Amino acid sequence: MALGATAARSRIVVDCTIAGAVFATVAISMVVAPNLRGVMGALLAVVALAIAVIDARHFIIPNELSAAGFALALVNAGIANPDFALAAIAAALLRGAVLALVFLSVRVAYRWLRQREGIGLGDVKLAAVAGAWLDWITMPIAIELAAVAALATYCSRQYFLGRSLQRTSRLPFGLFFAPAIWLGWLIETTMLVAPLGIFVLNVAVSAGTV
Repeated sequence: MALGATAARSRIVVDCTIAGAVFATVAISMVVAPNLRGVMGALLAVVALAIAVIDARHFIIPNELSAAGFALALVNAGIANPDFALAAIAAALLRGAVLALVFLSVRVAYRWLRQREGIGLGDVKLAAVAGAWLDWITMPIAIELAAVAALATYCSRQYFLGRSLQRTSRLPFGLFFAPAIWLGWLIETTMLVAPLGIFVLNVAVSAGTV
């Protein structure tokens, strides 16, 4: 009975933490961009947190959530660049394809070298979402944030549990990568990274129409 009560209390704490994270990220999205872009950022936050929770619990990233995140990215690209919506959507598709190909290449190379799975296909699809949402400059920032957070979490957990580090330990990378995509969007929205990318896009479109 005591163990059951403890488990129930732990589940309540976790659920409340998740609910708090959803509320906080949605509120932050609307504060930094009180317009349609803020709505898109809020929707991204909800999708990202859903992916993080599911991957943490089941080591899987649902295709439906990845597809939703990718579709939102294309809509966001059109909203962010209304004068060049088609070009912006095409650029988002290109970035998504490139980053997904990079992750897929790493997955294939790791499997060939180590003879076991490393990056999952869910992570490859999530990379496409990240590429579609984020500018070229922000993509490596998000990946690094996710990698550092994953490594720090794993090392801390092993230390407190008194266990040694194992190369074969499974780690739900989506737990860290999905929220990092939203953080990348937040960085772009609150700093000059996105305006720089938009400027380059406008220059390219203008050059092509001259």
